[in-house]
Amino acid sequence: MKRPITLLLAIGLGTSVVAAASGPPPIVLPDFGSSADVLLTAGEQRRLGNTFMRSVRAALPVIDDPLLTDYIEGLGSRLVAASGQTDRSFELFLIDRPLINAFAGPDGHIGVFTGLILATENESELAAVVAHEIAHVTQQHLLRAFEDQKRLSGPTLALLIAAAILGSQAGSSAGAAALAGVQAAAIQRQINFTRENEKEADRIGITTLAQAGFDPFAMPGFFERLSKASRLYESGAPEYLRTHPMSTSRTADALGRAEAYGHKQRPDDLRFHLVRANLRQRGHTNPDRAVEHFRSTLSSGRYRNEPSERYGLALALARRGELGEARSLAAGLVAAHPNVTELIVLDAELDRRTGKAGEGIAKLRTAVGLRPENLPLRIAYAEALLAADKPGQALETLEDVARRVTPRAQVFRLLSDAAGKSGRRATSHRYRAEQLYAMGDLEPAIRQLEIALRQRDADFHEASRIEVRLEALREEEKELKKAEGFLKGSR
Repeated sequence: MKRPITLLLAIGLGTSVVAAASGPPPIVLPDFGSSADVLLTAGEQRRLGNTFMRSVRAALPVIDDPLLTDYIEGLGSRLVAASGQTDRSFELFLIDRPLINAFAGPDGHIGVFTGLILATENESELAAVVAHEIAHVTQQHLLRAFEDQKRLSGPTLALLIAAAILGSQAGSSAGAAALAGVQAAAIQRQINFTRENEKEADRIGITTLAQAGFDPFAMPGFFERLSKASRLYESGAPEYLRTHPMSTSRTADALGRAEAYGHKQRPDDLRFHLVRANLRQRGHTNPDRAVEHFRSTLSSGRYRNEPSERYGLALALARRGELGEARSLAAGLVAAHPNVTELIVLDAELDRRTGKAGEGIAKLRTAVGLRPENLPLRIAYAEALLAADKPGQALETLEDVARRVTPRAQVFRLLSDAAGKSGRRATSHRYRAEQLYAMGDLEPAIRQLEIALRQRDADFHEASRIEVRLEALREEEKELKKAEGFLKGSR
C-alpha cells in the first residue's frame, strides 16, 4: 500500500523576531467556504472534528498539560485574531513526539509535535508554522479535497481523514491499521494538496505573521534552514520535508511576499522559552540527566534565555526530589517575573510539596483573583485545594472553569475526583465518562454513564442529564460502527 501524502502540515519559518505594521494591505481571502459548506454544515463539521480528535487521541500521545496547552492555544489565538477569521473556532494541541512536524484536521483542530517547537530558533518560526496551518483551515483546503465524498457519512469521513493523517505520521501503528480498511490510491487522490494550496497557505500565513507582529521572513528562512539541514541527514530528510516537499519556486515566492513587509526585530515571549525548557526536561526520562543538562548549560553560558534554563533546572530538581533547591530557584524566578503563569504554578506546587500547602493555596488564590480567565492558574488552584482535602471548593472552582471554556480531558479528570471526594458519586462517574470520551474511549465512556445511572445519589436533574448524554453516545457508537463497517468493506 502506498504511503498517503500527509495532509495540511505546518509550514516553517526562519529568521529572527519581528513584525511590520507597514507593508502591503492585508490579503482579502477568497471565499472558498461555500462549496465546502455544501458538503458539511457547521454542525456537521463540528461533529466531524470531534470524531477526528478522538481518533487522534487514541493513536497519538496528545499532551494535556494545561501550561503547555495554554501557550500553544494563546499563540494560535493571536494569529487567528490577526488573520481576521474570528468567526471560526480553532483548537491547537501538542503531541509528545520528537518529530519536526504538524498537521491540521477538520473544524480547526491543529496538532503540533513537540519536536517542531524544539527545532525552532525563535517564536516567529513557530508562529509561521501555526499561521500556515490556520490558512489551510480558513481556506477549507481539507474539506475541498473531500468534496467528491458527499455520499460518506460524517463518522466515515472522520475516520478516513484520521486514517490518512495518522498513517502519515511516523510510528503511528493505529494510523497504519486504520489504513488497512481504505484504498490507498483513493486517499492519495483526496489528500494530495496541490502546490497552489501550499503556496496560498504560505502567502496568507506570511500576511498573518506580519499583522500579528511576528517576522514575515521566518517562513522562507525556516524553509531554507530545513532544506540545508536535510542534506546532512544520512537516513533522509526530516519528517517535515517529507510531508511538505520544498521547491525553489515555493521558497522564492515566500521570500518575495516577506520582502513586501520588511524585517523588524521583536523579542520572544518569555513563555516561548519556558515551554521549550519544559519540553527539554520532559524529554529526559531520567531526571538525573535532565539536571545534568541544565547545570551544564547554565555553567557554560550555552543558552538563549537564562530564566528559562533556571526554570528547566527547577523542574528537573523537583522531579529528582531535591525540593529545597528547586523551591529556592522558583522563588527567585517569581520575584524577577511575578506575572508569569508557569513560574507562579511551579512556586505554589513546591510550597505544597515542602509542607507549606497553605502558602501555595494563598498565592494561587491571589493570582486567580487578578486573572480569573487564566485557565492554568484555575486548574492549579483546584489541584491545590484537592491536595489540601478541600474537594467542595475544588469542585466549585472547576465547574466554573467548565462554564467558561470547553473542558479538556484533564479538567474532567479533576472534576471527577472532586465530585467523588465530595460524595457526589453519580456526578463523579458522569465526569469520568466525559474524560474518557475526550480521550477517544467511547465504549468505556458509555459504561461509566451506565454506572452513573445506578448510583443512589442521582437526583432527577442529574439522572436526566446522564440519560440524555448516554443516548447521544450510544447513537454515536452506532454511527461509528457503521462507518468502520463501510471502510472494511472498501478493501
